[in-house]
Amino acid sequence: MPSKKQTFEENLQQLEAIVAKLENGDVALEDAIQEFQKGMALSKDLQKTLNDAEKTIVKVMQADGTEGEFAE
Repeated sequence: MPSKKQTFEENLQQLEAIVAKLENGDVALEDAIQEFQKGMALSKDLQKTLNDAEKTIVKVMQADGTEGEFAE
């Protein structure tokens, strides 16, 4: 059975757990590297989700005529 895509909030909680684990410092180097890589992938996914949401909101506002063009 395929796993469902995690929500933004679930990914954020997972990233926060990874950060806490790494900040604690009780992680073997190999595990820390793996956790860091997972954290970077989660961070990239979260940033993409936020960027997509911002673009969607701007498009909706433009359709309403109340907001200018989206600029990054």
